[in-house]
Amino acid sequence: MTLRFHSSAGRRMAIGARTLLAVVGLSFALGAALVVSGCSGSKKEEAAAPKVKRYPVHGVIVSVNTAQHSIMMENATIPGYMPAMTMEYLMAPGDLANAKAGQHIRAMLVPSDTGAPRLEDVWPDDRVDKDILKQGESRLRENTFDRGKEAYREVGEKMPTFALCNQDGKVVTADYFRGKMVMLDFIYTRCPVANMCPLETAKMVQAQKLAKKKGVKNVEFVSITLDPENDTPGVLKEYAKDRNIDTSNFSFLTGPQQAVRDLLTQFGVIEQFRGDIIRHTLATLLISKDGTIAFRADGSEWSPEDFVERMKS
Repeated sequence: MTLRFHSSAGRRMAIGARTLLAVVGLSFALGAALVVSGCSGSKKEEAAAPKVKRYPVHGVIVSVNTAQHSIMMENATIPGYMPAMTMEYLMAPGDLANAKAGQHIRAMLVPSDTGAPRLEDVWPDDRVDKDILKQGESRLRENTFDRGKEAYREVGEKMPTFALCNQDGKVVTADYFRGKMVMLDFIYTRCPVANMCPLETAKMVQAQKLAKKKGVKNVEFVSITLDPENDTPGVLKEYAKDRNIDTSNFSFLTGPQQAVRDLLTQFGVIEQFRGDIIRHTLATLLISKDGTIAFRADGSEWSPEDFVERMKS
């Protein structure tokens, strides 16, 4: 998917475009001036499958059993399902890799007739981290509202502040990246269109490897999900592992839905769910060490070599 604007005023169209797209329909919106491709998720397949009752659960991990792909958790009462107790739960590999004894988590419990119930949509639930995320979301929402029509941040402006979770389930704020160059984009893990998110991630990895080869120091690579409802820390962990991505300086970020939407607005990325489709544009940015947006490439035709040369200059 490619979206190009050739002036500062044109770039600000990204903000007003959200309203336009909601009215006239994204697939027919701006004709030849806006080329939009769809990235299909799995909601249609999920809709066709038998519905399974899921229950929200909060608890504290007692122990982790990697051999059995499970945890023991002391959970609070689950209304309509069971009282507070300690029991075994199965977990997906990414969630299990993040699980630690003593950790507070929230998730959705999926009952099983044949064994231990399974936990899905797992999120860290530590009170301090929740407060940081909530405060970050509120500040970003207020900032987006205050900027109004000027919400879109031009090259030369500062990167917005934020608080999100990385693929390890740790809270990461914008301050973490101060003093470092940042190469940043937006993707989502279920995207099946080869020349969209999969290509974007592959090129980010190329840039990461080339930067290391060229001796570029103090640089971080950041991919923020377009789909925080599905892309939990554990899902992002698996996404990175399946692609053998070196996460020592590559962060995959997710978090509160409103925070992600405000970041999309401020970075001028358009996205919209339509049924099982996420239609969105692509933008890849280079942030300087002082937090200033130094360069931006819209679409997927950017060159990893170009970004690395700009890092060196």
